[in-house]
Amino acid sequence: MSQSRHDRHLYRAVWRWHFYAGLFVAPLLLILAITGSIYLFNDEIEDALHAPLHFAPQRQADLPLSRLLAAAQTAYPGEVTRIDLPSDPQRTAQVFITPRQGEPLRVFVDPGSARVHGAFVYTRTLVGFADTMHGSLMLGSFGDAIVELAACWALLLIATGAYLWWPREHGWRHALWPRWRERGRPFWRSLHSSIGAWTAMLIVFLILTGLPWAGVWGDLLRAGTQQLDIGYPSEHRHHAAAAAPNAVTLAQAIGETPWTMRDAPMPASEHAHHPHAAANEAPARDIGIDAVARVLAAHGLRGDYRLSLPRGEDGVYTAVVYPNRPQGQRTVHVDRYSARVAGDTGFADYGWAAKAVELGVQLHMGNYFGRANQIVMLLTCLGVVALCCSGAWMWWRRRPRGRLGAPSLPSKMRLRTIALITLGCGVLFPLLGASLLLVFVLDRILLSRLPRLAAIVR
Repeated sequence: MSQSRHDRHLYRAVWRWHFYAGLFVAPLLLILAITGSIYLFNDEIEDALHAPLHFAPQRQADLPLSRLLAAAQTAYPGEVTRIDLPSDPQRTAQVFITPRQGEPLRVFVDPGSARVHGAFVYTRTLVGFADTMHGSLMLGSFGDAIVELAACWALLLIATGAYLWWPREHGWRHALWPRWRERGRPFWRSLHSSIGAWTAMLIVFLILTGLPWAGVWGDLLRAGTQQLDIGYPSEHRHHAAAAAPNAVTLAQAIGETPWTMRDAPMPASEHAHHPHAAANEAPARDIGIDAVARVLAAHGLRGDYRLSLPRGEDGVYTAVVYPNRPQGQRTVHVDRYSARVAGDTGFADYGWAAKAVELGVQLHMGNYFGRANQIVMLLTCLGVVALCCSGAWMWWRRRPRGRLGAPSLPSKMRLRTIALITLGCGVLFPLLGASLLLVFVLDRILLSRLPRLAAIVR
């Protein structure tokens, strides 16, 4: 086969993969881009829509945390699981309550007067809906896998798009700028390709910094960094004597945590049923949340942290500092009976890979550089929307009536090349490799056996 003919076959094959990737990914990318744009400005939106809940008169001093919890429970009976303390003296604290019936509530309490401003169900707010949709399409772990698969296919979409876009006949000027004087499909094609050229690297950045939170890839990455001792620091892992026999992870115990700490084992409090306790020893008593606040203050935490209450008799109080810049991250555990600090891990303790991931996460969320960071990420999301819409429009205009209009399958294509690409994708992104293999089998085998389906697709 001549080189030029091989190039034509390869171009057609790449175009076909680009078509399939776009067909699958575009609707999901639209959802991710729109919900991501909303969440980029989550604080601003929350303050605008729920100002009476978030703001309180400026205060000189704060009441004990126990007063805030009591006020919240009186207004909204249920189990308190966490309290978020503000750094701004004009903001309320958030108390997380699980009622006996219904969905979990976030109750807003004035730290200076213990006045309850109100409550809401987070997932029923605009930001909460965007947050949940962005992470799992509101479908739990199944939705999380779909989002991860879409993100991996988006990488394939970008790679194939870059190959199709690369200037071969015309110069770089035609490749980087839309042809405004054109009409119809040539204009839309130039617009689509030029937007992709300017936003591709930023979209790749968004995908790679979002994937650590995905179920399959994120767990593999976290496990790998731990094994190589470049993630969660081994010297800060709790010894067996300090953790319960069937200790849960930090993510399982308190939910929201820094990425690096998700798999960290929860330490255990020493309690009355400790195997070394004397038979006539009085049952241990919880020191209470106010004493915990004093312990945390003695260790430098005086506000702007999330404090989760113990779960079970051997649970601990866990304070998490999660600022916009990850250098300030810190996770502190306090024994509920002895007031002993059972764990204290900060950003400086992370391995270099974990630090890179945490930095990427904050850039992804538009937090690190403030408004400039938000605007750059917003423009990237708008670029995704423009690419999806222009690609869908071109497909809709060119497709034959009643057919999918997939690019024709090359008559000859080296299986070795396809196998190597699939293998490489499978090693880097397992879900992508598995789905590529499935699509290849369906495309090569199923369509050849079902001519009616092949006629619709092609």
